[in-house]
Amino acid sequence: MLVDEIVDAHVLVIGSGGAGARAAIEASRYGGVVMVSKTIAGKGGCTTMAEGGFNAVLRDQDSISVHREDTLRGGAYLNDPALVDVLAREAPERLADLVRWGAVFDVTDDRKVAQRPFGGQRFPRTCYAGDRTGHEIMMTLLDRLDATDTQLYQEVSVVDLIRDENGAVAGAVALDRDGDLVLFRADATVLATGGGTQAYDISTNSAAGTGDGFAMAYRAGAELIDMEMVQFHPTGAVYPYDARGRLVTEAVRGEGGVLLNARRERFMQRYDPDRMELSTRDVVARAIATEVLEGRGTNRGGVYLDVTHLPAERIEARLPVMLEQFLAYGVDIRKEPMEVAPTAHHIMGGLRITPECRTTIPGLFACGEVAGGVHGANRLGGNALADTQVFGKRAGEFAGKAPEHSGRIDPARVDAELRMLDAFFEGSVSPAEVRKDLKLTMWNQAGIFRSAPDLRTALGHIRRLADRRLLAASTANLLDCCTVRNMCTTASLIVRCALLRPENRGAHVRRDADVVTDPATSPFGHTYVSLAREGIECREVPA
Repeated sequence: MLVDEIVDAHVLVIGSGGAGARAAIEASRYGGVVMVSKTIAGKGGCTTMAEGGFNAVLRDQDSISVHREDTLRGGAYLNDPALVDVLAREAPERLADLVRWGAVFDVTDDRKVAQRPFGGQRFPRTCYAGDRTGHEIMMTLLDRLDATDTQLYQEVSVVDLIRDENGAVAGAVALDRDGDLVLFRADATVLATGGGTQAYDISTNSAAGTGDGFAMAYRAGAELIDMEMVQFHPTGAVYPYDARGRLVTEAVRGEGGVLLNARRERFMQRYDPDRMELSTRDVVARAIATEVLEGRGTNRGGVYLDVTHLPAERIEARLPVMLEQFLAYGVDIRKEPMEVAPTAHHIMGGLRITPECRTTIPGLFACGEVAGGVHGANRLGGNALADTQVFGKRAGEFAGKAPEHSGRIDPARVDAELRMLDAFFEGSVSPAEVRKDLKLTMWNQAGIFRSAPDLRTALGHIRRLADRRLLAASTANLLDCCTVRNMCTTASLIVRCALLRPENRGAHVRRDADVVTDPATSPFGHTYVSLAREGIECREVPA
């Protein structure tokens, strides 16, 4: 293969979801910006699919310090406190940006932005637009982006980051929809590629959530932290089969929905009698999984989520997407309960970043789900949309302030990418076959409940899958090979980090480990993995 096009920019933004769009808007104040989207912008990422809301302190009864404390407690104190400080402090400002740019949120009778309760919060803090919050935010961002000079490359998939002769990231190599190769060169690169739970058999993520950013950054030499921390959302659809895992927003429980097992018992009383359905997601997901494993689940392997006790008009006004979604399945949630089960949802780990969104490689910034440290061992609902805007803005700002690149892209690095792509034409295994095998392996052996034997078996199998020679039957099939390669890498990072952490903490549960009853006093810090080193940090236990 040969490079078909070369594109230069001051800032290259990879990803067009909430974090990427916000980064591009901010970076455009400092120079030319190119944003590369694997899908049609606004159509393929998880921000558009996010239904619940945006956490921000807006009321006198609440405070920045309480938001900070709730986030740290919810994250089992594995969060980076400096990042949590930024999130809690700047979320109200970023919400104000959205409102100023035209976003329409639900409001109270006195025309203030309405807020609903979500799990792990001491006060109602989640701002919402019905249960279409992410869609409203995304459309607002795209309108704002149209007012900038940002060049948008849609349906163009970045294959790898490219470093210069000094080791700094200087751009990326990508494939367009026709299979042509594009070289993007930039003074600074922002990675905003979202998550990767498509590595699991049942996932809420869009088809684009294949862990590309984690894998590309790892190959470029970046350090990633806490990749074992995968959040399983408690409530994903159970049926029909092709809708398994589809998100049933936490807003359902925020509006008063209750969880019932097959015996019609409100079982959260056994697991968190104080917070019940509004406990943190890790607790609720494990509770549902336990009910099913112990024989109290439905015939389809789920539990019931019931809102039939709520007024029909409230369901219609506050949960219109859920009503519409389940009516399509033949279920009227105004009259009968939904059937739900846990589904892979969000990776809390990711690239190690500073509050300025700098990674461990010069020239590379990261924001949104691909970055780690903000949410610790468990993310609170409503913090992800806030994360995209707070750190998207910061990534764009500091990338925009980056100096012009002094290094030259090493041609040997580009040549290596071309040889890798060419090799796929000589492969022997369908990427679809590897993808299916990988997803089942991750679901069965690296899911909600884990053990060292299962994890070691999974890791060995993932490595064998990664070693198989993927076949690109045509130029159009090249992207499938690159995507499955990234999925294998991301899965490997998750399992390797899970083996490193010998404790139960947040979303990470090892059946063969001692339970840490007080995460605040755990001697373990972040797990870390890069091409150069791998391990787990230890910290001083508070007296």
